[in-house]
Amino acid sequence: MNRNLKALIVVLLILVLLGGGSLIAKSLFTGDSEQSNESAFYTVDRAALSIDLTESGTIKSRDQFIVKSEVEGRTSVIYVIDEGVMVKEGDLLVELDSSTLEDRLVDQQIQVENTEADFVSAKENLEVVRIQSKSNIAKATLDNQFAREDKGKYLEGEWPKLLMEKETDVTLKQEDFRRATDDFNWSEKLYKEQYLSETEYRADELALKRADLQVALARENLNLMTEYTHVRKIAELDSEIEQKKLTLERVTRESASDIVQAEARLRAYEAELNRQKKKLAKIEDQIVKTKMFAPADGMVVYATSSEFSWRGDSQPLDEGQEVYERQELIHLPTADSMMVVIRVQESSLGKVQIGQVVDIAIDALPDARFQGKVTKIAPLPDATSVFMNPDLKVYDTQIMIDGIHPSIRTGMSCKATILIEDYDAALSVPIQAVVGRGNETVVYVSNGKDVEARVVKTGLDNNAMIHILDGVEAGERVMLTPPLAELSKGRRAGSAKPSDKGNGSTKEAQSKPAGRPNGQPGGQAPQRSRAQSGKAP
Repeated sequence: MNRNLKALIVVLLILVLLGGGSLIAKSLFTGDSEQSNESAFYTVDRAALSIDLTESGTIKSRDQFIVKSEVEGRTSVIYVIDEGVMVKEGDLLVELDSSTLEDRLVDQQIQVENTEADFVSAKENLEVVRIQSKSNIAKATLDNQFAREDKGKYLEGEWPKLLMEKETDVTLKQEDFRRATDDFNWSEKLYKEQYLSETEYRADELALKRADLQVALARENLNLMTEYTHVRKIAELDSEIEQKKLTLERVTRESASDIVQAEARLRAYEAELNRQKKKLAKIEDQIVKTKMFAPADGMVVYATSSEFSWRGDSQPLDEGQEVYERQELIHLPTADSMMVVIRVQESSLGKVQIGQVVDIAIDALPDARFQGKVTKIAPLPDATSVFMNPDLKVYDTQIMIDGIHPSIRTGMSCKATILIEDYDAALSVPIQAVVGRGNETVVYVSNGKDVEARVVKTGLDNNAMIHILDGVEAGERVMLTPPLAELSKGRRAGSAKPSDKGNGSTKEAQSKPAGRPNGQPGGQAPQRSRAQSGKAP
């Protein structure tokens, strides 16, 4: 093969990739322009059409226990069971390093004992305060009672006695005065008759004066007692009663305050003791959680083997590796039935519906095919994918595999082909024949020696053929290479052919084929038979 022929082949391949190579290549090789023109058109016909979506996925068990690390912080693995081992319920799966927790346990036990001693001391102190308060209140109450009784005793006992004594003294002094008066009068009469000496007369006179003074003194004492001493005594007794009453109130309040403070101190130590005990129980629980046992019978599958981690810590679980709290360590499948988890791109989400039939091809079992149905579509996009690439949004979709297949293992890779639509006889055209023009979808239909733009209504596509719902009939020929240049000129000129309605751009025509929702791209067209699709031909 000479250099010129090689260069010609390269040019033809480039033209084919640009969309017009088919016509040029056939023209150059055959020289037959009519045959080239024929190959640039596609004859519409009713034929079998399958619309499906193929995505890669992973096999998972329908029901499984997930063993997670429940130890706070990061902890090293000191033992892990081998992956793939069949275990029984209660078998040890993973053990984490507990040396740091054991040191904390000893310190916490000491702290609990110290706090418990403070609590006991506060409890005993409360009882002492209560007893002392009760004693103080009893004494103050008794003093208050005695103060009131002292006043009653004085008014009903002492005061009448004192009053009677003073009044009796006045009466006696008056009687003495009367007798002294009689004696003086008789002495005066005898003195005048000279039967009594002057000395005796003067003695009786002095006795009379003394008796008069004694009467006056007794009356002053009575008056002093009733007007001053008695009033003062009443005031002192009332004041004592008031003081004792206030003392009782003060002691009662002080006792209540002391009890409240002692109770508050006791509650504080009790709360602190409970807090320290909870910390102790938590550390003990953390030590227990360093050993993780199988919750049921099953086969051990490392979490890093079944799922991809965006943190980059997807290395197999091994001794010495650090794990963090709530990290999934082991998946323990418990059911024989399996499911497939795939991630559907946002552009294809509108095609997928719950209940659609799915054909499953497992990489490890190339000679077998399995059937399933879509059972769940995530309502929100996968957060990990959004974090890695905000422009990429995928939705986790679950597919339940029909029947029980012992050969299927958790973690196997597979391809799931979802049958979206399947027609025995449907009108369809190659996807490159359909272009967008404004808000319309058009194809160019052969009309003798000319072509006309015709608005069509499209359905879904399988990335090769697109379903035509209305606009063309069987037997009509559509152009495989639409005149995009004319559409571009028409857009720039602000007009188009009489049969072209709306303005479409070249980029829109090339990048947004009709029938794909919102101009969404698809993947490679899957090859499948009607038997695999689950529908009869």
